[in-house]
Amino acid sequence: MPSTFTQIYIHYVFTVKGRQNLLRQPWRDEVFKYISGIIKAKNQKPIIVNGMADHVHVFVGLKPTMAIADLVRDIKNNSSNFINEKNFVDGKFAWQEGYGAFSYAHSQIDSVYQYIANQEAHHQTKSFKDEYMDFLKKFEIEYKEEYLFEWID
Repeated sequence: MPSTFTQIYIHYVFTVKGRQNLLRQPWRDEVFKYISGIIKAKNQKPIIVNGMADHVHVFVGLKPTMAIADLVRDIKNNSSNFINEKNFVDGKFAWQEGYGAFSYAHSQIDSVYQYIANQEAHHQTKSFKDEYMDFLKKFEIEYKEEYLFEWID
């Protein structure tokens, strides 16, 4: 009996509510590992999770049984609960509404992985706003400025 075989590569980008710099070291890496665990628990393939104090990049091998929106919802809900239960921040932690999701080919896995792995160096020369706007342009995504993330200049 034939079966279905697929692998879809999705790069998610989302931010801390209010673009606050709350994802601090040393516990930031613990949050990224927890996010990888959420992805695995959903029977998806975490490739890399990394980011900065105010935003996260998640690269996933996604099976078509999981909707893109459902996975990011579960990542954001469960990781927010984790951060709040661990009392990593004063007050209540939350992710900002919305996200970016960008698809890649198998041949691009290494370059996307390297890009996400090198966030610290990358953001020494480029702001998050410039980075995100570049994604929207590269993928030819139409948008309205008022529906984008809150920006901190």
